[in-house]
Amino acid sequence: MRKNPNLIKISNKEIAKELIGKEKTFPKYVAPLLNLANRYAQGTVPRVVGQLSELIQECPFDTYDGWVRWYKSKYPDAVESATEKIRQMIDKFKDVLDSINKKAIEEWVEDLVLNKTYAGLRFQGVIIKKVANIMKKKYRLATPEEETKGIDGFIEDVAVSIKPITYKLKRELTEEITAKIIYYEKVNSNIVVDISQIL
Repeated sequence: MRKNPNLIKISNKEIAKELIGKEKTFPKYVAPLLNLANRYAQGTVPRVVGQLSELIQECPFDTYDGWVRWYKSKYPDAVESATEKIRQMIDKFKDVLDSINKKAIEEWVEDLVLNKTYAGLRFQGVIIKKVANIMKKKYRLATPEEETKGIDGFIEDVAVSIKPITYKLKRELTEEITAKIIYYEKVNSNIVVDISQIL
């Protein structure tokens, strides 16, 4: 495949060198672990470190050193607060690491590969059954031939297709489905189902 001469690539390393002078490097696995700990600890959320995308625009200085001085004058304790939250989460990780043995890993892998895959790829049937029960109607799942037409099942004699809410945005780019569409959205640990199209 030929390279497109109109496309240029700028590495993160090059951007860091240009703007800051050097790119910060960490030992292998450190940055991903800190990212994970930060996600759980919420160490760098706006309530702790400020709304950075707005602050960078508000900063009156155009240099990295100016930004650092200005930010630290506005949020003198932010870096320390974020650091402490993340450090506490890393300590929790350390405590739990000793309890992770081969058996625990095997159970986690089985849950991911077997349980979650099966449930993730078969949950359309659960949605159809639940909707049919609410409507007090009979249902059946689609045959393989019907599935090729975008049908996931039937509620009484009405063909239905189960689609994520994002499907609405790209519908014009996808296949033509003649079935009634039941939209769903994953919200936290639930699936929220919109049955308005089939009522």
